Amino acid sequence: MDSPRWLPLESNPEVCFFVSCLGMKSSWQFGDVYGLDPELLSMVPRPVCAVLLLFPVTEKYEAFKQEQEEKLKDQPQEVSPGVYFIKQTIGNACGTIGLIHAVANNQALLEFEPDSPLKKFLEQTSKMTPEERAAFLEKDESIRVTHESSAQEGQTEAPSLDEKVNLHFIAFVNVGGHLYELDGSKSFPIVHGKTSEDTFLEDAVEVCKVFMARDPQEVRFTIIALSKDSY
Repeated sequence: MDSPRWLPLESNPEVCFFVSCLGMKSSWQFGDVYGLDPELLSMVPRPVCAVLLLFPVTEKYEAFKQEQEEKLKDQPQEVSPGVYFIKQTIGNACGTIGLIHAVANNQALLEFEPDSPLKKFLEQTSKMTPEERAAFLEKDESIRVTHESSAQEGQTEAPSLDEKVNLHFIAFVNVGGHLYELDGSKSFPIVHGKTSEDTFLEDAVEVCKVFMARDPQEVRFTIIALSKDSY
């Protein structure tokens, strides 16, 4: 049986705004990070509780991903039980998976409407395995419908369901003072060392720079920060 496919989300904050359609209040907002030098990073509202990276899936990346997975299976990292991780089983849903990772691991900071479908999903899946969460998401009509309408709201014409999209979203979060990379296409979270509320954005950007250095000819990288609304 074929796995389900959704329309791919674009990376612009208008589409990330789709979490508010799922009942997340606007006290924290997604916004583009326009550059990686200290001056441009200083323009990002603080504090930042999550970072999303959109990047091209290239042969170099696929080779690295396979090598990294094999190494970490032999030498597992210590992952906090407090990390919320969900596998991606729906085609083109990496944007939604990234947003779920960003929000799920910051529930103590974020605020939700009383009838929020996203909050309900997180509560219902809190004790599940990453695989069980993925199966539950496949059946969640409210998130699917919001995803589809958000994808169609994007700035460019959304590709068809069957079109192969070679751009991928992942999330970075701070859980228990450690920087985690959460990618639903991987078997487990990746730990990138220690971090803090004050250094989180800079620490996540350092990891993003490694992704960019792996494919120096590529320009299709976008970084989005989830920041406390400063207005």
